[in-house]
Amino acid sequence: MTGGVHADDEGPDGCSSVQVVSVLVISGTGTGVGKTVVTAAIAALSRERGDRVAVLKPAQTGVALDEPGDLAEVRRLAGDVTTRELRRYPDPLSPEAAARRSGLRPVRPAEVAQAAGELEATHDLVLIEGAGGLLVRFDDGGGTLADIAWSLGALVLVVAQAGLGTLNATALTAEVATRRGLNVAGVVIGAWPADPDLAAQSNLSDLPVAAGGPLLGVLPTGLGAVTREEFIEEARRGLSPWFGGTFDPECFTASASAQT
Repeated sequence: MTGGVHADDEGPDGCSSVQVVSVLVISGTGTGVGKTVVTAAIAALSRERGDRVAVLKPAQTGVALDEPGDLAEVRRLAGDVTTRELRRYPDPLSPEAAARRSGLRPVRPAEVAQAAGELEATHDLVLIEGAGGLLVRFDDGGGTLADIAWSLGALVLVVAQAGLGTLNATALTAEVATRRGLNVAGVVIGAWPADPDLAAQSNLSDLPVAAGGPLLGVLPTGLGAVTREEFIEEARRGLSPWFGGTFDPECFTASASAQT
C-alpha cells in the first residue's frame, strides 16, 4: 500500500528516507487535550488524498450505549472513514475501572492488536485513539496503550495542551514511551487558544524538546464546532506535511511571538 502518513526517517548512515506509516497510535498527555479532534483531522486529510482510513477506539468510557461517542465525532468531521469501537462503558473512569464497576468484559491489548491488524489489511492508514494517557489501564492485568503500540510496532503521536504544565506531562509521556521501546513521532497541540498567554507561546519551542520529537501541528480551540469544509481547511493549515498539511512550526512560532 502506498497510502498512510509519511515520516522522515534518518538511517544509521545519516541519510534521510521516507517511512510510510500505516498504523499510528494517538495518545494524549491526559484527558481533554484534543485527541479526538486531532484524530479526525489526520483522518480527514488522509481521506482527501484518497486513502482508505480506519479509526479504532479500543474503549469508550463515560458514554451510554445510545449516545454518540468519539467515533461519531470523527465521522462527522472527517467524513466517510471506517470506525470500530471495541468496548463501551457508561462510567467516566479509566477503561479498567469502568469495566470493573459495570461488570462488563475489559478490553485487552491482544484484542486491540488483532483488530488493528484486521483493519490494516484493508486500509491504507489505521489510527488508534487511546483513552487519556499512555499508561491508562485497560484491564486487570495492567494492559495499556503503550502495550498496544509496542505489540504493533507502531509510532506514537502525542497530543498535548498548549499552556502551563504541559511540558512535564509531555516529557513524562515521551520518557515512558522511550523506556518501553516505543518511537514518538512528534507532538501536536490539540487546542491552541485564541489568545495565547506567555506560557503557551514559549511552549511552542519547548514542547518538541519535551517530546523528543518535532512539533507536527497546532489546531485551534473550538475546531470541533465548525463545518466539515472548514474543518478540513483548518486541518490542512494546522497539520504537518507529514499528514498532508501545510503547517510550518517555525513560521507558526514566529507569528505567535509577533502577536505579543
